[in-house]
Amino acid sequence: MENQQITDALLAQFGADAVFGIGESHGILQVTTTVETIVPMIHFLYAHPTFKFQFLTDLAGIHFPDAKGQELGVIYHLHSLENNVRLWIKAYAPIEAPHFPTITDLYAAANWMEREAFDFYGIIFDGHPNLTRILNMDEMDYHPMRKEYPLEDATRHDKIDELFGR
Repeated sequence: MENQQITDALLAQFGADAVFGIGESHGILQVTTTVETIVPMIHFLYAHPTFKFQFLTDLAGIHFPDAKGQELGVIYHLHSLENNVRLWIKAYAPIEAPHFPTITDLYAAANWMEREAFDFYGIIFDGHPNLTRILNMDEMDYHPMRKEYPLEDATRHDKIDELFGR
């Protein structure tokens, strides 16, 4: 099974308006889609008689503060075990409305992965059965992996800059 075959099937099923940003990295097909298309696309790939992307390897949140209207995103890493083919699907949403539909009905493993993306990035997965923090304290009122926070605590004076190459 070739990446072009998957790309052609996705374009035929969803059209160029919903399948864009097509690329390849180290032999892995990468596709970008819309938030509205992500669940139908994943269901299509899961149920396709040839592709059978029935394993969710990973789901990760991302933050690009300079991409206006597309600051928060989710990357879905799918794997067809039968064909030994991997695929990355990306979708983006504005930081003011970081809503993505859940895929926990298709992949049970998405439950914890979506909770992690919510915990660290503030991405809301509509329809998730238990969208609560998973690693951070419930009392936190921010999402620490967003790039709006400094990497270091500027108030600390116990670091020797020479040891950190500064």
